[in-house]
Amino acid sequence: MIGFFGGTFDPIHFGHLNLALQMLEKHRLTQILFCPAYISPHKQAKPPTVSKHHRKVMVTLAIEPIPEFHLLDWELEKEGPSYTIDTIRELKKRDPHQQIRLILGQDALKEFFAWKEVEELVHLAPPLVGSRQGTIPSDLPPSIQEAVRAGMTQTPEMDISSTAIRERLSHGKYCGHLVPLKVLDYIHQNQLY
Repeated sequence: MIGFFGGTFDPIHFGHLNLALQMLEKHRLTQILFCPAYISPHKQAKPPTVSKHHRKVMVTLAIEPIPEFHLLDWELEKEGPSYTIDTIRELKKRDPHQQIRLILGQDALKEFFAWKEVEELVHLAPPLVGSRQGTIPSDLPPSIQEAVRAGMTQTPEMDISSTAIRERLSHGKYCGHLVPLKVLDYIHQNQLY
């Protein structure tokens, strides 16, 4: 059983890595695929700050020490909005017997009802949701609520946001407590953010 973890990763940070590691261990996943989006359909008005190349390198550097973590760059190679359902369908087409679980943080649930073909998505890749509170938005359809509830997983909360990191970096503030050192070095070397 594999985990699928999508996002813009602009930049990837310890919150992402902690969530993935918690899901890997608690659900005995064999691997987790980190899939950076070219652009999120919900963030088209605010596209990623840095190029797809830089985000791909940062994800690669961040996940390198963990052998079960792998980069899946399909969404970066297709320009335009990235829809998780399309990527999951392609994974299933290539290996119909592979069980896939969709990894989400609690914050992703706010817009989950608006994801493309979300009913089929939770059928093909039942969600695993990392949460400290375990609360489920009431505006999710009942079938989606059921799938989310089944995959709700107690995880310690790391209140880290890529937005806050970009803000700190733009002001020259220290970020070694938020971002892996190799990623931070890469950011500084390439003068990102």
